[in-house]
Amino acid sequence: MRTLVQLSDLHFGRVDEALLAPLRELVIQIDPDVLVVSGDLTQRARTAEFQAARAFLDTLPGPQIVVPGNHDIPLYNVASRFLTPLRKYQRYVTLDLAPEYVDEEIALLGINTARSLTFKDGRINHAQIAQIRQRFSALGPDQVRIVVSHHPFDLPAHFDEDDLVDRAPQAMAAFAEIGVDLLLAGHLHASVASDSSARYQIKDYAALMIQAGTATSTRGRGESNSFNVIKIELDRVVVERYSWQPALGSFELASTELFQRKGEIWSLAGLA
Repeated sequence: MRTLVQLSDLHFGRVDEALLAPLRELVIQIDPDVLVVSGDLTQRARTAEFQAARAFLDTLPGPQIVVPGNHDIPLYNVASRFLTPLRKYQRYVTLDLAPEYVDEEIALLGINTARSLTFKDGRINHAQIAQIRQRFSALGPDQVRIVVSHHPFDLPAHFDEDDLVDRAPQAMAAFAEIGVDLLLAGHLHASVASDSSARYQIKDYAALMIQAGTATSTRGRGESNSFNVIKIELDRVVVERYSWQPALGSFELASTELFQRKGEIWSLAGLA
């Protein structure tokens, strides 16, 4: 079994400082095999915000798979937005826009879905789909395949369709061919875990979609700050959601969902 911690939408520049130390301590206590950060490390892609995000990441365990979000591209500096959109991200966070972690049980690949022209929305391009196909096609049958992005490939029913990553249907068709199991994303500031069967009618295939809420931002959009702990076996995944409890001054386990795979179809097996 492998354990992932998924943080998302940290938004340094608009963080609740009271959450940082309890979050750090709990993540260290959980001691994940991989730490995933699914985008929006900053609020406005300013130097000081990236420096604060980098300092926080340095206190957390590794290995780390980190991808940028749309907030990590400058909004008001037009020249930087279009000429060097991820320069600060790559300077302070990581040069690698397609980070990868592979061991005998899991394989994670991060992709950059943030784009200069879309402002809020995200996109996956044909080269990225080909890259995922190439890397995952070389894996063995006993490795769970995981894609990490900021923008989601699926949405809860009440969310705007514009929040869906562009070219999602083409990507999902490719993911079905190569057996991608899990899709981890952020962006919505909402915690949701579900399978892809309702939106994508693909024969004998349904991926497990796991959305993380915002771990530290003051922009909760009606949901408390939270993060995910994902426990992965070949045909079984447990998703635990930890939610901030102000009265206790700590993140506490709020929900547990069990998903199981039959063939290439993931589905909810139970709640705890």
